[in-house]
Amino acid sequence: MSVDDADSGERSGGTADPDHENADQRVIAVEADDTERRLVNRLEAHTGDGIRHRAFTVLVFDPQDRILLAQRSPEKRLWDTCWDGTVASHPEQGQSQEAATRERLEEELGVTPDQYEGLRVTDKFEYKRYYMNDGVEWEVCAVLKCTLTDTDLDPDPEEVGGLLWADYEHLHEEPRLYRQLRLCPWFEIAMRRDLED
Repeated sequence: MSVDDADSGERSGGTADPDHENADQRVIAVEADDTERRLVNRLEAHTGDGIRHRAFTVLVFDPQDRILLAQRSPEKRLWDTCWDGTVASHPEQGQSQEAATRERLEEELGVTPDQYEGLRVTDKFEYKRYYMNDGVEWEVCAVLKCTLTDTDLDPDPEEVGGLLWADYEHLHEEPRLYRQLRLCPWFEIAMRRDLED
């Protein structure tokens, strides 16, 4: 694991809204090496200067090596309407990254385990990014990949604003052609590390 553009500088911005749905959820605060520290409030972990916590992002491909990009719902507090590749979230305490991935793929895209193969963790990195004045992501992020053998999708509109299949290498090599998509920072880091390492 490595630190990827982690911003250790302090910045004020965003206040925790006790009525936000995330205020009732917990994430796993971790050390830089992903060692678990304690459970923390999810909203507090994403507010102000943030709390480093465990997360994952999933890169879903089809058999032609196109990646499925999912646009984050306009209802998302951070990086709303930005494009992710394909699902990102936080595992629960005691839950493996693979189990958390299977859960989120079904909840967000209606994809069940019989529709994909080769689910595996391929990378892990730490990063920190602020989103305007609304909050921050400070995560030790695992990267997982899988290949859809059945591309029948049933996205949840509360989670997903849109879907787009894109040639993975072309997306990486020609970022100017895709800049109107506004990619999520954790996905851009994962893709760069994957294709440039």
